[in-house]
Formats: sequence, structure tokens, C-alpha cells
Amino acid sequence: MVDRGTNPGAGSEPCGGHGSPSANDPTFDRCFERHFDDLVRSLTAITGDRERAVDCVQEAFVRAFRRWNRIKRYDHPVIWIRRVAINIDHDLRRSETRRRRREDNDHRRADIDHETPDGAEKAAAHLDLVDLFKRLTPQQRAVAALFYVEDISVAEIAASLDLSAGAVKFHLHQARSSLKSILEAAPEVTPRV
Repeated sequence: MVDRGTNPGAGSEPCGGHGSPSANDPTFDRCFERHFDDLVRSLTAITGDRERAVDCVQEAFVRAFRRWNRIKRYDHPVIWIRRVAINIDHDLRRSETRRRRREDNDHRRADIDHETPDGAEKAAAHLDLVDLFKRLTPQQRAVAALFYVEDISVAEIAASLDLSAGAVKFHLHQARSSLKSILEAAPEVTPRV
């Protein structure tokens, strides 16, 4: 079950408050101002696409606003918002995969010959962090992004991704190993955020 931000110490700085909801709820505004950029930064590392990350985080905040009367009572509403943003990305990814499969099947039926990318990567002097993270599995990418980009603890990552702390540590170890191999294969690569 997803930790909805009710555990003390399970998320970053609280942004909730108590009182009646309104269109100009100051607790929502504070939460948005305090966490939006950090959430976009970590979701960018997870998704590999800043525009997509902004869309996911914005939609998560829209959903939070609709439920703010309840969510603002959580000790750490940002955990709920982060989880929703990640879920939105997962939903979009699944939808895109289904759409691509349908298109591929349609093209095969029509006997259209499509070229597929050969996987060869361009040599570049610099790869940014997002490009490096794109080479990780989705789970490794999510854990590494939250750990290195958003700088949150293993416990917070576990709560955000609905994983055990041990699973987070495993995926973080796997991500580090993969990144090490990638960087050793291209010693001239200088990661940047």
C-alpha cells in the first residue's frame, strides 16, 4: 500500500495545514512553491524528458488540489504528490507502449517495411544525467533520480515508490553498477544536471 505521507519523518518538509479548502488555500500554495521545482527535477531524471516531467507534476498538483482538504492533513503531502506524479508517468508509458504495439501490428499486417534503430549511439563529449539515466531500467532510474537528484533518503524513496527499503537499496546498487559500467566504457563522458 502506498504511504500517503502520514508517517512522521517519511517525507521532506511538511507543507500541509488544517482549515477549510478554498481556491486560494495558502497551504496548497506553499506546498506548490516549496516542492514543484524539486519534483520536476527528479521526474525529469526518471522520465528522461523535462516537458513530460512538468506535465506529470502539474497533473499531480491538480489532483492534489482537488483533494487538498484531505491531503493537507497528511504529515507530508509531498509524498502523495510525488507518488501520483510517478504513477502518471507510468500510466503514460504503458499507454504509449500499447499504442506502439498496435501501430507495429498494423504495419506488419500491411507488410510495410520499417527500419528500426540499430541502437548505435552518437559519440558525444558530454552526456547529461538524464541521458545516463535513460540507460537504466525504469525502477533503477526512479530510485537513482530520487536519491541523487532530489537527495532524499532510502526510507523516503521506499515510501514514494511503495517499495521496501531493501528493494530500494538493491535497485540503487544495480543503478550504480550500471552507471559505473557506462561511464567506464566512455571515460570522456562528463555527467551534468
